[in-house]
Amino acid sequence: MPEVPRFAMYSGCVLDQLSWQMQRSGLLTASAKLIAQGETIAAATAAGTPTSLGLQRFGHFNGTVKRNGSSLGNVVSAEITYSNNLDRIETIRGDGRIDGADPTMAALTGRIEVRFSDSTLVTQAIDGTPCELEFNYSLGANASFTFTAHAVYLPIPRIEIAGPQGVQASFDWQAAKATSPARMCTATLINSIASY
Repeated sequence: MPEVPRFAMYSGCVLDQLSWQMQRSGLLTASAKLIAQGETIAAATAAGTPTSLGLQRFGHFNGTVKRNGSSLGNVVSAEITYSNNLDRIETIRGDGRIDGADPTMAALTGRIEVRFSDSTLVTQAIDGTPCELEFNYSLGANASFTFTAHAVYLPIPRIEIAGPQGVQASFDWQAAKATSPARMCTATLINSIASY
């Protein structure tokens, strides 16, 4: 904040949560929640002159959702949240800092809102079987982001008839560690930047 001036430096930063929404319109924006061990206020910037990167932004219009490799139709909106569930170690110290932030059991959750046109997702929820959900953005061969949850479990939804329009169903899904591949999710970013 150079106008004040106030230049805060945060040390020991770890990522606690990353989330974003998919919808038909608007700007695609992700939220990242960080936990830092401490803050130091400086009188001048310590960042120097950062190199600016060319921004190539994905839009909601470039997004697709797939279930087990096939496009999942009638999706109105989707939410994805990956959380490390960090546990702050808030001990009494003379410098006012926390001792650290320990990772606990990571969680991958979200919600998909769909127009109710078939019983595929409801049948999966009743059977208690997992599926693979893939959330993808693409601007061509050299610019794409794919986030795959490999074993997603769906709850049985409440299907409400709210009026004369179409019926929508909301699924608050949760992912687990899959057997093959032996992980909960995979994120793949393809762009023209060689390294960060």
